[in-house]
Amino acid sequence: MTEFRLKRVLLLYISKVSGHRQGAVAIQKSLKSLNPDCEVKSLNGFGYTYPLMEKIVNTAYLGVIKRAPQIWEFLYDNPKVIKASKNLKESIHKSSHKKLKLLFDEFKPDAVVCTQAFPCGMVADYKKTHQLPVKVIGVLTDFAPHLYWLHEGVDYYVVPSEDAKRRYMNEGVKEDQIKVFGIPIHMKFAEKLDHAAIAQKLRLDVHVPTILVMGGGQGLGPMKDAVKSLVRLDRFLQIIVIAGTNVKLVRWLKKIQRLSSKKIIFYEYANNVDELMGISTVIISKPGGMTTSECLAKGLPMVIVDPIPGQEERNAQFLVQSGIAIRVDDKKQIGRAIETLLSEPSKLKSMREAALKYGKPMAAQNIARLILTC
Repeated sequence: MTEFRLKRVLLLYISKVSGHRQGAVAIQKSLKSLNPDCEVKSLNGFGYTYPLMEKIVNTAYLGVIKRAPQIWEFLYDNPKVIKASKNLKESIHKSSHKKLKLLFDEFKPDAVVCTQAFPCGMVADYKKTHQLPVKVIGVLTDFAPHLYWLHEGVDYYVVPSEDAKRRYMNEGVKEDQIKVFGIPIHMKFAEKLDHAAIAQKLRLDVHVPTILVMGGGQGLGPMKDAVKSLVRLDRFLQIIVIAGTNVKLVRWLKKIQRLSSKKIIFYEYANNVDELMGISTVIISKPGGMTTSECLAKGLPMVIVDPIPGQEERNAQFLVQSGIAIRVDDKKQIGRAIETLLSEPSKLKSMREAALKYGKPMAAQNIARLILTC
């Protein structure tokens, strides 16, 4: 039986509605399942150290993504930008030490686990400056590793793929510091489900193709276009939509639900995403790291539309190259792409198999074991 030594674990993420936070929650649950006595503190690292800056940065980020995505594409994982911003980054790290000292003195963590690069850099710098014995673990929540993660003082990097491992080894990270465990998701995505029972509960026909439409916690992307294109298809199918915080989309869905002859179910938030993915034939979604990891665990083929430049663009490249997803750049062609896929059972089968091949549903459990034994 494994002896778990660590007692206090600090989990740092950014943004309340984000895959980074979902990953932290998944790790926390796995830690408590393996060692109920483990003390875990989960915190928005950016919001804790720089609450005003967080609001400004989040607003600016959303504005850039919507109005000038090419700017984010330029900034993301750009070695020249990283080099030019080195002094600024170090200055920000140093200025966070006062807040971090209060946190460390109060909680006294044995390990700090970061699911986003910004808090990882802060903690690594604090550890190095004060020569602390604390273990620092960076957990990537996207499939494309970027250089902003790399800091002296990080003991382990948890990455989603062998390609990501090779990238960091090429940047000088030692092989034994890199663990290919995957992106941490809730353990329920590893469970086998009774599809017939789920269909009965949701009042769906298990024999009819079901298309799941998602856009992350904020309901971003061309979700309305996707639903419109599906409604227009002559093929008999069922539609499930998770709208997130997109209030306008929710209002529109209420209207289209009444008018359409197709079965449409929609949620603002769903705590049964594992069931919805399990019963679905295909998902139309943005390729966020968490959503993608959940789809892989469920063997769910993906249709990617309008990925955000940067992390999602690179996730999309990985998924298409791996045979897990197809990409549709023209929103008007979403319906045709779905029709084509549903008409090719062998194609769907190969996509499901590819997804399961790369799926790592036990990632959170394996990360928890690393934290408790390192």
